[in-house]
Amino acid sequence: MTPEQTVARIDELGTRARILPVITIPRDADVLPLADALAAGGLRTLEVTLRGPHGLGAIRQLRAQRPGLCVGVGTVLDPQTWAQAVDAGAQFIVTPGCTEELLRLGLDSPVPLLPGVANASDIMLAYRFGYRRFKLFPASVCGGAEALRAFSGPFADARFCPTGGVGPGNLKDYLALDNVMCVGGSWMLPADALAHGDWARVERLSAEALRLVDEARSG
Repeated sequence: MTPEQTVARIDELGTRARILPVITIPRDADVLPLADALAAGGLRTLEVTLRGPHGLGAIRQLRAQRPGLCVGVGTVLDPQTWAQAVDAGAQFIVTPGCTEELLRLGLDSPVPLLPGVANASDIMLAYRFGYRRFKLFPASVCGGAEALRAFSGPFADARFCPTGGVGPGNLKDYLALDNVMCVGGSWMLPADALAHGDWARVERLSAEALRLVDEARSG
């Protein structure tokens, strides 16, 4: 996939998503009800992480049984994991950081890559390969909205999805920036709700999160 194609695909994804829920599947039985609750709340573009043992299976299940969702994979760290994710049906790839190996792999893959960056050096590395869309991670540790505001000067054509420490309390700070295309987070997936299968709460929190985004964008 060319850099231009990657930018177009990621822009489409970001526009559609507005919020990218970052999901770690606790149990196989939770895959469908969790995804259905998010979708009912308006979140239909999902990043399923590989932080636990159920990620790849969840992607296969969602692609087979919930074709209306856009399902990507996060926490891709190496080419082996990338290949497994693509084989499982992932529609986009998200990495927590960037290496030359993964950036080169993204240029040869049919699946678009959203590489993780934490500082200007990471962005410059990815720029060499033509990337202009990034995940800022962990956003709250890397300077948050102030860092993104500073990046807008030297990297005027870059846009970001900040993830890590993003929530209702700082959404407006991020969304006020022209170089933020969407935000990522998991605050609509509180641990106690997942533990008790409280899918109604997940749906409600998802809908509330989208309302906050719409209010911030319209303001």
